Formats: sequence, C-alpha cells, structure tokens
Amino acid sequence: MFFSSIINILKESEAGLLSYEIGGDPEIISGASIDKGKSQQISFLEKNSKLSTALNVSEVDAILLPNNEDLCLLAKEKGIAWATVKDPRLAFAETLDLLQIKTSPPTGMHPTAVVGEEVVIGENVSIGANVFIGDRSKIGAGSVLHPGTIIYEDVVIGELNELHANVVIHSGCQLGQKCIVNSNAVIGSEGFGFVPTSKGWRKMPQTGSVILEDEVEVGSNSTIDRPCVGETLIGAGTKIDNLVQIGHGVKTGKGCAIASQVGIAGGAQLGNGVILAGQVGVANRAIIGDHVIASSKSGIHGVVSANEVVSGFPAIPNRLWLRCSAAFSKLPEITKTLRELKNKANQ
Repeated sequence: MFFSSIINILKESEAGLLSYEIGGDPEIISGASIDKGKSQQISFLEKNSKLSTALNVSEVDAILLPNNEDLCLLAKEKGIAWATVKDPRLAFAETLDLLQIKTSPPTGMHPTAVVGEEVVIGENVSIGANVFIGDRSKIGAGSVLHPGTIIYEDVVIGELNELHANVVIHSGCQLGQKCIVNSNAVIGSEGFGFVPTSKGWRKMPQTGSVILEDEVEVGSNSTIDRPCVGETLIGAGTKIDNLVQIGHGVKTGKGCAIASQVGIAGGAQLGNGVILAGQVGVANRAIIGDHVIASSKSGIHGVVSANEVVSGFPAIPNRLWLRCSAAFSKLPEITKTLRELKNKANQ
C-alpha cells in the first residue's frame, strides 16, 4: 500500500489528520518501532516520546507525527514521508489494520466437531476441529469458533463473535455481538461460594450466568465466574487483558479497561470507563465510580468516587500516595530524630 493511500484513509479518521508530505510516495508493507524500522515500513511518534531522538537514525520510509514543526523538518531532511495527526497512536493502529493480511477460516463445520440437539447455527459460521456445542445453544451469524472450543448447553452467542482455541463457555452464558474471547479463557466458571458448617465447607450451588455485552474482549487464560443466582455482567466495549480473574456477581460499566493479573472479588461494581492497571485488587462488594483510574498494585476497598485517580494499598488519592511514597525512604531518619527528641525530653 502506498503512503498516499494511507493518507486518504486517515483523512476520514478520528485520529485527526493535520498536515502531510508524501515525498516520493513510498510503498509501505508493514509497521515498526521508530528505532528498529527499515525501508518500506511506517512508524509513529507521540508527543514528548522518549524515542524522538531515534528519528535521527531511523530507516523507516514514512512516519506519523504529533503536530511538531521540528520533527516534521527532521523527517523532511531525512527524506521520510510524514503526516501530523492529533493522535499518532490511533493513526498507527488504523494503519496497521490496513496493512494487516487478514485470513478468515472457511465457513462450515469441521467433521470432528460435535453438535448437540436443538442447536441453532446462523449463516456463515465457522466451526473448527474438535469443537463441542451443547444442546439448545445458539451461534449467531458470522461467528468463528476456533479448534477445541467448548460451548455448554443453553449458551447464546450473538453475531460476529470470535472464540479462539480452547475457549470454554459454560451453561446459560450469553455473548452479544462482535466479542473476542482469546485462547483458554473461561466464561461462566463456578463462582467461589461456600458456606461454613460444623462439618466443613458446604458448597453453594452456582446457578447464575455470565453476560458479555457487545464488543467485549477477553484475554487468554482469564476467567469470569458465574454467581449462585443472577448474573455477572461485563459492559459493552470493555477490554479485559490476559490472566484476569472476575468474581461472581461482578458488574462492570461500559468501556472499562482491565489489565493483566487484576482480581475483582464477588459482587464488586465498576462504573463506565474504569481503568484498572496491572495487579489491582478489588475487594468484595467494592463500588468504583465512573472513569476511575487505579494504578498498578492498588488495593480497592469500599467506595471510590467518580473520576478519582487512586494508588496504593489500601488505595488512596494518587497525589497523596505520591507524597506518602516520597516519605517512606525518610522514615528511618524521622524515627531516629523522634527517638533523639524523646530522649532529650526525658533527661
């Protein structure tokens, strides 16, 4: 694809094309990082990027830039075709999507697939090798079930979903449209529910279900548990990374982003647009307001108000946490001073 063709598409993009210089209109076949790019590749730089100096030695043929005159002049001097956009990262994502070679598995059913009774399968569905679909389940049009996928009974999968190899969807779960579930993820596994008795733990039957609304993505080896009654709900557009545990009865709003190794305990509620960075822990029945951001390893208990940025364990406002962190290294010195003052006062 020639750079001019990329420019024409970016003109209609949310990334916000500002200006460009095509130069020799190089042919672009792939993307690369700015410091490792070669001929026929395109890269990008964000505002205040630490890799800005790499443009001096980069060998890419084209680059997407923030609105920075110095960077544009440098690209021009090096003979690199360039474009400035309001959001270079988004523009690069859209460009990679254009350059990506897309292959679709053939529609139809592999002869090793096992399909139960009263199953409804829509048009143009692809069902790979060793897939199992339980009784009364429904698979929407255009969906792809890669090899080894297990669909229990009474599952409803909407249109244009993609379930990668060895995904497991338990009984009664529902997926909206355009969801992506990556390999080895488990949707609807039993919630961790037990009642203490004089004879030990009594299992609480987990009879509920899990609902993924439209355009939810679930990473590899993540699990979303079903509750004893009711449902676990993942809001539309939410993106879940690998190795995430979402407990029974959790409800998330729309457009949340949940990074790797996050654990959300049963009954917690997340508002719209919540961002949980890596290894955040959310306590049982915690309530997190809209657009909250929790930095890595935060521990959230109780209620976090909308639009807060929190850090630490237990989580507190980020600015306060930064002040506390700066004080930690001084604690031995402070302790020594207090001890000396105490000794003087006792003399």
